[in-house]
Amino acid sequence: MSTREKKQVVVNELREKLKASNVTILADYRGLDVSAMTRLRRKLRESNSELKVAKNTLTRLAASEIGLDDLEHYLEGPTVIAFGLGDPVVPAKVMVDLTREFKQLEIKAGILEGKIIRGEEVLQLAELPFREVLLGKVVCGMQAPLYGLVNVFNASIRNLVYVLDAIHKLKKTGNVAG
Repeated sequence: MSTREKKQVVVNELREKLKASNVTILADYRGLDVSAMTRLRRKLRESNSELKVAKNTLTRLAASEIGLDDLEHYLEGPTVIAFGLGDPVVPAKVMVDLTREFKQLEIKAGILEGKIIRGEEVLQLAELPFREVLLGKVVCGMQAPLYGLVNVFNASIRNLVYVLDAIHKLKKTGNVAG
């Protein structure tokens, strides 16, 4: 396989990963040693994500093939790419946590659902609650009105039973003509 063919294979792989991932995070990893990179890979793998180091020129080609030409501005210097396949918040949290641990790791930008976001927006994404927590809040928000409605119906039925019981007692004592 020629060098050109090998590069085309990498471009194809990058293009497919960019299209398939829910979130993609680009970071400058200048100064990270092998053990730090291994730890970063392991943490991302645990969060259903993958880490890839690719040449900027090949990443530019893959990004332009899927209409992400503006990503070019962030492809300067050594770049590591995290591809998140599940909840977009999880890899963002992992990357941000590791930037605190490894000061050399600096988030450049990201791609969220096909839209390029700045590094600051990746930090904001990392501050969001996990998907399950958000879904739980939505479910609780939907349940509250239903509980209120059930209580209203129960109160009406309860009041009817009290009235009927009172009428029954009055008829028994003979205080009501009936």
